[in-house]
Amino acid sequence: MELTRPQFGTRFLTDPRQVFQHNAWDNVEWTEEQETAAKKKVSENSQPLPTEKQEEYDSRANEYWNDFYTIHENRFFKDRHWLFTEFPELAPRCSLNHESHPGVCGTDDVQQNGLDEEQCSEAASLPHTDGDFPGSSATYRILEVGCGVGNTVFPILKTNNDPGLFVYCCDFSSTAVELVKTNPEYDPGRCFAFVHDLSDVEANYPIPSGSLDVIVLIFVLSALHPNKMQASISRLASLLKPGGVILLRDYGRYDMAQLRFKKGRCLSENFYVRGDGTRVYFFTQDELHELFVGAGLEKVQNLVDRRLQVNRGKQLTMYRVWIQCKYRRALVQPS
Repeated sequence: MELTRPQFGTRFLTDPRQVFQHNAWDNVEWTEEQETAAKKKVSENSQPLPTEKQEEYDSRANEYWNDFYTIHENRFFKDRHWLFTEFPELAPRCSLNHESHPGVCGTDDVQQNGLDEEQCSEAASLPHTDGDFPGSSATYRILEVGCGVGNTVFPILKTNNDPGLFVYCCDFSSTAVELVKTNPEYDPGRCFAFVHDLSDVEANYPIPSGSLDVIVLIFVLSALHPNKMQASISRLASLLKPGGVILLRDYGRYDMAQLRFKKGRCLSENFYVRGDGTRVYFFTQDELHELFVGAGLEKVQNLVDRRLQVNRGKQLTMYRVWIQCKYRRALVQPS
């Protein structure tokens, strides 16, 4: 598959006078002054809301997300075509269980993002889970958690024509799931959308444990209460096959969105509520590493993407901080 977009970390701003030549610059180094100013800004706005207000936002989270998707439907979002550049595991050539693609699992010469050739063949030889559940006859299964209106799911279905592929997608919001199901590109023969609360670890997934090759979390984990993150990740990890991976991209500490929060929006340290009632947490690499390792997974990738986005029309610069992770379930589980 042709990569339509270079992997992040390849466009560097070496001459500040050229800042408006492109829409974005990668891996932008922050000055000490910038870092200090960001910490000061966060500290100024970190007085948490009263406990009863925090509990209200927690108990009404479903309502707020339904309202969000009712208002925006699919006008607010763009399809994530960068997915296959950053996460080659989602492209057809990375099907671990297909001997027709030996040794090509989205490995990156620099960052070693995928599995190596030996691990690919080992994973391909593992028995597949079968039974009476959606996609039970599939040979490569992907689950996207927090699918929204399908801006990740539909690019995967369009790009990955692997006949053994089956994609599951779920969201907290029943409104969002309904928008996915009514999309003309939704194919029940290749996809299954369902309502699910990631933070409810007692709720069942329609997929047996140990049956997924890939789980995708794109700006989703940050919407959970920090106290519920570890149990949620551990529950997801149990759904992975040996060798299966969780792919995550989410908000990093001191991202522009965090610095824009005014006083009265902080729920707890680095955890905020937006004007529409939805919540967001801003991570460090170490925090995410601890969550995944705590779920028994091993690190493949854990990167910070410090990006300078540019509005050339308004001559504005915006500093974004995102974290991208890949964590794998070991091929051989410890006894």
